Amino acid sequence: MRKLLFIPFSVVGGLIAGLLSKKFVDMTWGLVDDEEPPEPGDREVSLGKLALALTIQGAIFALVRGLVERGSRHAYHRFTGTWPEDEEPEQTR
Repeated sequence: MRKLLFIPFSVVGGLIAGLLSKKFVDMTWGLVDDEEPPEPGDREVSLGKLALALTIQGAIFALVRGLVERGSRHAYHRFTGTWPEDEEPEQTR
């Protein structure tokens, strides 16, 4: 039941993580190049530039997602008084 109640916290956290990650990637990439970060479908981009952009995107997304997920779990804990993954006591008959 706790996992079901945690879903709204997780969804909102995921949306926040995506928005924050995009902003941080754009800010970081601005230090590397004046253009937008390249995408894998861009025909004229060099492999090195694409690899750098994807590495930056992946690292920032993993960091932000992890921090936001941890924050979501703390918010859930403050709201419910329980941690989302705590084992529930076994039911005795």
